[in-house]
Amino acid sequence: MKERLQELAENARKRIEESEGLDKLNDVRVAYLGKKGELTAILKGMKDVAPEERPKVGQLVNETRAKIEELLETSRKEFEEKVREEKMKAEVIDVTLPAKKAKIGHRHPNTIALEEVERIFIGMGYEVVEGPEVEYADYNFTKLNIPENHPARDEQDTFFINDSILLRSQTSPVQAREMEKGKLPIRMIAPGRVFRSDEVDATHSPSFHQIEGLVIDKNVTFADLKGTLQEFAKELFGPETKTKFRPHHFPFTEPSAEVDVSCFKCGGKGCRFCKGSGWIEILGCGMVHPNVLRMCGIDPDEYTGFAFGVGLERIALLKYEIDDMRLLYENDSRFLKQF
Repeated sequence: MKERLQELAENARKRIEESEGLDKLNDVRVAYLGKKGELTAILKGMKDVAPEERPKVGQLVNETRAKIEELLETSRKEFEEKVREEKMKAEVIDVTLPAKKAKIGHRHPNTIALEEVERIFIGMGYEVVEGPEVEYADYNFTKLNIPENHPARDEQDTFFINDSILLRSQTSPVQAREMEKGKLPIRMIAPGRVFRSDEVDATHSPSFHQIEGLVIDKNVTFADLKGTLQEFAKELFGPETKTKFRPHHFPFTEPSAEVDVSCFKCGGKGCRFCKGSGWIEILGCGMVHPNVLRMCGIDPDEYTGFAFGVGLERIALLKYEIDDMRLLYENDSRFLKQF
């Protein structure tokens, strides 16, 4: 038995030395130490050994196992070291090379402007409400006091999907949907994308963004509207900003007005930015028309309200002194990274 074990150990040593890699080394381990290996077969034959010889034979088997395991472990470390050295040679890193500059994205000018507007109105107790971009004509026009023969319904201005469904041309339908819920009072702004059949140029796009506001409560007056928009203008453009209201017409408000702010570049003195007038137009507004309140289920004799709407792109263009709206959508990183 002793000679047999010595022969087995010697054969194992030769096979280990002849192994050319970790896979071959593992084959040797399985052949000698595995469940069906040669050393395991000898252990299974211990039942045929005389009882008085078994301790001695067991010790020899264990010594042989330990010797083979030691040879395997030594060879394994040598192979792993060799593989590591070859890998290090193949993956040499020149630490003197300049690092690649990470390109970190940031918010779009429209997003920055929207977050600023939302911050201002949330601070005044408003909530932000969103609605569908594909809308019913009933909400986009009829409930806003725009009858079927109104020019705004012309297909040259509005993208109709069929006679009753369209791509919303304003975010005012969100206001109508909120009024229909009957949860009064209402203080909300409705930002979102809108669509109109406009040619692309420096100031127009078939897809752009609006932010519309609505307040419905008892005893709301035009003075409340003026105070709200004056505070908004000062927060957005600076504390010295003044506002001017000019009479206008919108079907869903009466009375209606256009709002100008004093030029924040020249302080109202007149410059190229404000075209010498000292004023810049920013939004439209007015008191909610009684017909709109009735169609949305609100009693105009008990409740009044005001509404306003401003183009998000217009805010961004003014705030960052951009003279061409197309720059916002061309995705030129040289332009966008300035903000």
